[in-house]
Amino acid sequence: MRKRVGVLVSGRGSNLQALLDACADPAFPAEIVLVISNIPGVFALERAEKAGIATRVIPHKGFASREAFDAEMDRELRAAGIEIVCLAGFMRLLSADFVTSWRDRMINIHPALLPSFKGLHTHRRAIEAGVKLHGCTVHLVTADLDDGPILVQDAVPVLAADTEDTLAARVLEREHKAYPLALRLLAEGRVTVEGNRALIRDE
Repeated sequence: MRKRVGVLVSGRGSNLQALLDACADPAFPAEIVLVISNIPGVFALERAEKAGIATRVIPHKGFASREAFDAEMDRELRAAGIEIVCLAGFMRLLSADFVTSWRDRMINIHPALLPSFKGLHTHRRAIEAGVKLHGCTVHLVTADLDDGPILVQDAVPVLAADTEDTLAARVLEREHKAYPLALRLLAEGRVTVEGNRALIRDE
């Protein structure tokens, strides 16, 4: 039985598209059944609708607190029978209760090799720091920003001529491979968490 996946988005949804493309294969162990956006009219919603996936818009500005907004998202996810939550460009910090309720079943992709360069502007900061390798990380979500057991990482070289945009573009290509791989590992039940480490069982 394929795992039922909900994806939270806030923007253009390029990583959502990578997940949609992977899930279009009937042999893939997960299927996206719901996409939730906190911002109306974003392109990610169009991507989902084109793929025939149910969408919901829950504007966060309509709620008195972060907890109330998260509770509404939680209700929608549970009503849809969601088993795994993917954050794909979801630009909201999540409340501790929400994170706890989806612990070890919620994953995020970050455009850096964690634990380096948490937060925003990762590509610019990587160039400024003079690192020779940069990349992306898919991790299980914990209450701490851009933290949690790492499932998949992929790296690219940082070139002398790189700009923030050229580096971002090369990393994004790797993101589109890393995220479906991480979802596959989780959906196949091959992930065991020990402390802050995710141990991946070979097939």
